[in-house]
Amino acid sequence: MDSMYVHIPFCNRICTYCDFNKVLIKNQPVDDYISALINELKTYGKKSLKTIYVGGGTPTALTVSQLDRLLKFMTEHFTVTDEFTFEANPDELTTDKLDVLNNYGVNRISLGVQTFNNDLLKVLGRTHNFDDIFKSVNHLEKIGLTNYSLDLMYNLPGETFEDIDMSLKYVGELKPKHISWYSLIIEPHTVFYNKINQGKMTVAGGLEEGEKYDKVIAGLDALGYPQYEISNFAQPEYESMHNKTYWLNEPYIGAGAGSHGYTGDERYYNIKPINHYINNMNEHGSVVKEKLLLTQNDKFEEEMFLGLRINKGVSEARFTEKYGVPVDAVYGNVLKSLTEKKLLTRKNGYISLTEAGRMIGNDVFVEFLL
Repeated sequence: MDSMYVHIPFCNRICTYCDFNKVLIKNQPVDDYISALINELKTYGKKSLKTIYVGGGTPTALTVSQLDRLLKFMTEHFTVTDEFTFEANPDELTTDKLDVLNNYGVNRISLGVQTFNNDLLKVLGRTHNFDDIFKSVNHLEKIGLTNYSLDLMYNLPGETFEDIDMSLKYVGELKPKHISWYSLIIEPHTVFYNKINQGKMTVAGGLEEGEKYDKVIAGLDALGYPQYEISNFAQPEYESMHNKTYWLNEPYIGAGAGSHGYTGDERYYNIKPINHYINNMNEHGSVVKEKLLLTQNDKFEEEMFLGLRINKGVSEARFTEKYGVPVDAVYGNVLKSLTEKKLLTRKNGYISLTEAGRMIGNDVFVEFLL
């Protein structure tokens, strides 16, 4: 059974660190985009899905009527058996919008908090403040939509260890089911990237970044959120089922401008520019820009890169079942070397990163390139 990602590329403000496919919503053809998106979704027919994740951009930048129109179609055409997640900004999660989400079966919210420090929120270009976070959580609790995740970031410009302590304190008070806590990555074509190149901003690296990561992991574990993926933590039974689709290298549909999808044998990429996406859907009935057929080696590599992100790691039995060869036949020497370096461990049929391996995960993943 497939999962589905749906992209809404509109924001009320562009964050200084973001490189996702997004535009300011003002003067954009939002209604035409929703029409094109619905037409794309129609091409998949009516089906039962394990999970749906609506992300962005900022899906809650849509109006109540726009949300109603999109979700009405989606729930008439797709049955979600497990997890229906919607990304939201704290200041945009009004009671009217929440009612729409709740009425159409959305059962999980991913709340873009990033930090509890108002000064850092301004640096990030966020539209919400500290009070908005608590108001939105209060709205969620009132309607019984208690399965929500807080998205946080560390290693921000000007951030101190005390800021991380403060975020941990408020996580302990709010008690969300799930936490995603990412290190800031400076992406090309972002405001942060330009400022760093101009010498107007710096971020910590190396040892200090690692110490902050350690503080996040230890602090969340003490609060009852064990780490289950490099940047994700959850109470028992509340790991993100949709994101695990990616990490377990399972097929998923990607819909919307700039979305990616995966069939198991190929990856495909949708057209990114919004007007081009709309025009291609209207004129040609398709918005796929490119399809990449995966070689057997591509599949091996992706299975290892993605699976090693999860603390549990890559299942040796599942690898053999999927690809018809044992993992040692492909990566025997690599596994031996990385295990001797104490960057990997092999236990109970799983290959996983050690604590030292997680600290330099990208360096470990490179070793699996064929």
